[in-house]
Amino acid sequence: MNLKTLQIFDPAMCCSTGVCGPAVDTKLVLFAADLDWLKTQGVIVQRHNLSQNPAAFVENEAVKTALTEQGEAALPVILLNGKIAVTGRYPERAELATWFKLKATSIPAPAKSSCWGNGSC
Repeated sequence: MNLKTLQIFDPAMCCSTGVCGPAVDTKLVLFAADLDWLKTQGVIVQRHNLSQNPAAFVENEAVKTALTEQGEAALPVILLNGKIAVTGRYPERAELATWFKLKATSIPAPAKSSCWGNGSC
C-alpha cells in the first residue's frame, strides 16, 4: 500500500496553524501554504497542536520518544507515512515534494494592495 500521509506535531501555539496573532512567523505562513498545496496533490495532512491536542502527542510512540529524548526542541515533529522525517524545524516545499515524489511548484506571491491609504481602493 502506497500511503501518502504527513503528520505535523506542532509546539504549543495560539491556534491550530500558528498563523495568528500580531507577530505572524512568515515560515509558518509558507508552511501552511505548502500543506494546502500537498492536500491538492492527494496527500493526507494531519496537524496536531500541543496546546489544543496534547493527547495526540502522548498516543504516538515516535513523537513521545522524540519528546522524551530531545524535549521541546524536538518540536515540530514531522511524520512521513508514520515515521519521523524531521524534528525541530519545518521542511520547505522542495523537501516535501521530494518526499512524495512531486514536482514542487512555486508559491504565488501575496497579492499587492491597490489601496491608496485613505480607505479607498
